[in-house]
Formats: sequence, structure tokens, C-alpha cells
Amino acid sequence: MARKICEGFQAHDRRNREAAIDAFAAVDRYQFDHLDAATAEQAATAYVDALWAKDSVEDTIAGETVDPDALVDADWTPVERAFQRRAEVAGIDSAYAELSTIAWRNHKIGGDYWTPMMRAQAHEVQTALQAPYPDKPRHGQSGFGPTATRYLLAVELHDMRSDHHWRLAHDVMVGYYDRILRSHGV
Repeated sequence: MARKICEGFQAHDRRNREAAIDAFAAVDRYQFDHLDAATAEQAATAYVDALWAKDSVEDTIAGETVDPDALVDADWTPVERAFQRRAEVAGIDSAYAELSTIAWRNHKIGGDYWTPMMRAQAHEVQTALQAPYPDKPRHGQSGFGPTATRYLLAVELHDMRSDHHWRLAHDVMVGYYDRILRSHGV
């Protein structure tokens, strides 16, 4: 699963939509084991739709250089709609769509993207686990839990755009999916 999610993001970076859908669908079939294969593929396709909608926003505004002010004012509705479809199909809390959209926008403009991203991922992890998350055993109940935090670290590693950092991102995501698969009894 860790390899497949990295392949999905790399396919997106190469603008290979079908390869991205295939990779993310492979992940969603295992991560959302409460869904049948066709529904998991719909969830993955909605995620890819969000990626392509984000690219469209950037392409119409940014050109060669990113204009943060223009990106703030841009219409991110298509991105949020795609995330809403993913949430509806997979059974993720509806807050996931807005949080993910804010995270992606802030990531591009240089704002705090980590807080909304980890909140969004906590919703996705909870859905994958089909149980409350984070589920810390003692004190220190605040925070986003180690699984959502791993996802954010993988995003940071992706931003480095090197083979070395992709290997590190893969290793981080092994732990992310280990938590999910253990909850599924795998």
C-alpha cells in the first residue's frame, strides 16, 4: 500500500491520470475494507479528480510562478466537490472535504496547511479503521495521532522531489498502513 500511494502521487506528478487512479484504487481497496472494489475505485477516482482540479486552479492562476494572492482568491470549489464525492462514497465525515481543500490551498500559498491536513487525515483514518481515532491509551489526548502525523510527514517528503525522499516517504507510509491493516486483522 505504501508503494502504491507513492506511485499514485508520482503518476500525478507525471500527469498520468489512469495510473494515478489505478494506484490510489489499489490503496483504497485495502484501506477501506468496508467498501466493495467498485466503490473503493470511485473513492480513489474522486481523490484523483481533486488532484486534477487543484492542478487546474494552479494552471489558470499561476503559470510559471505561484501568485499566492491569486490562489487565495481562486475558485477552489471543484477541488472541494471532488473531496465531497470521496467523503460520500467512502463514508468519511463531511468535514474532510473542506479541511482537505483548505490544506491544499494553504500548502500552495505558504500558510498553515498541516493543521487542516492532519484533521482531514484523522477523519480518513477513522473511516479506514471503522473506529474512533485517535485512540490514545492515556494522557495526551490532544493532537492528531501518529497515523495522521505520518501522512503529513510523507507529504513533506514528497515535496523534496528526490528518489531518496520518496524512499523515506514510502517507509513512513508503511507505518501508516500498518496501523490500518492491523485494525482489519491483516
